[in-house]
Amino acid sequence: MITNLTIEHFKSLQAVQLALGQVNVFIGPNGGGKSNLLEALGVLSAAAGGRVNDAALLARGVRTGLPCLYKSAFRSSAAGQAAHIFLGAEQGLVADRCGYEVTLNNPLKNPEPDWRYKHEKWFADTQVLASRSPRTSPSLNPAMGYAALRAVESQPGSPGLALLNTLRNFVIYTPTTPVLRGTATETQPQNPLGLSGGHLPDAVQELLKQRGSPAADASVLTTTQRHLMQVTQEALSLIDWAQSYGSAPSSQMALSPAAASAPRVVRFRDRFMLDGRNHLSGYDASEGALYVLFLAMLAGHADTPAMFAVDNADHGLNPHLLRRLMQRFCGWLLDNPQPRQALLTLHNPLALDGLPLQDDRVRLFTVARNSLGHTEIRRVAVDDRLQALAKKGWTMSRLWVAGFLGGAADEL
Repeated sequence: MITNLTIEHFKSLQAVQLALGQVNVFIGPNGGGKSNLLEALGVLSAAAGGRVNDAALLARGVRTGLPCLYKSAFRSSAAGQAAHIFLGAEQGLVADRCGYEVTLNNPLKNPEPDWRYKHEKWFADTQVLASRSPRTSPSLNPAMGYAALRAVESQPGSPGLALLNTLRNFVIYTPTTPVLRGTATETQPQNPLGLSGGHLPDAVQELLKQRGSPAADASVLTTTQRHLMQVTQEALSLIDWAQSYGSAPSSQMALSPAAASAPRVVRFRDRFMLDGRNHLSGYDASEGALYVLFLAMLAGHADTPAMFAVDNADHGLNPHLLRRLMQRFCGWLLDNPQPRQALLTLHNPLALDGLPLQDDRVRLFTVARNSLGHTEIRRVAVDDRLQALAKKGWTMSRLWVAGFLGGAADEL
């Protein structure tokens, strides 16, 4: 799990350092820099993978653009636009600390297809596994990551390699209703889910198969199967009109001509309708139900990346459903025997009321730009002041809207 993140000179993130938990929620006004944070991590992921170019960035959910749009260029900076972008991530404590950091550049006037590596360092404990600078001899290909090349020599399961793999498999999900319904094509396919929510029917089918039979004796289930049973049953409880859900071949469902002809579709059984008339496809069901399944699949599926982000994770959700879903989602991740680390951006205040912030593994951050335009990210600590307000009936959502937490739009 990544414990520390450093970003310098990336878009509105002039100088940011974060101590991350397992579930990390970022709130703040539009344009405050929440998506910039996720994309900085996406660029670091591409660098750890060995190439930083449009294809590598798109595969991780990063919006592509000209180099001048990535580098900070604040009016308040005496040096003007920054020459380089610095990104770094660490995991572990002082005794067993691992890390990867990189300085990247791409000329503004004549940009290359591949970003250029200037400095790079990959280390585990006190051992430097890979290091480069412009003065490295013999000279290295500036378009290729040196750590990625050295990684093939590392022993499987070593802490340094685990860190690098966590970084380079990171992706940003931005689910959209048309793709979740199957009426639009997934343009960024991944396993188990596309970055826009594609392949949801396949992920549902696989997860239900992995969990085993609901009628099985709990004593014979593995730890993973018991966790999957929890995820699938609690997801169903959040969709209050559904008796069950699953997936089915498109040929077995009554689909509107407007629906895409995908091989499989998500299938719900409406508990209020007559048998034989109570099967709904993802095309006909509510978008909230699809978002519930999407997050449940991310939290439970064995192939979900060890570290991922969901941008605008509250999109399309009723506030009360969102509050319950955030509570469940945190539980699904924290209880998973296969650890997952998540970063979520949110705009709906009710989401905060579902976060178990008394658990240090769940962390809330406010994101806003200061008077110089720099994005500032601050952790919201559940201290004595907030606890005293909570005893008086103040919820986290009310505290945010009232300006007690920071990161509110009216502070700009």
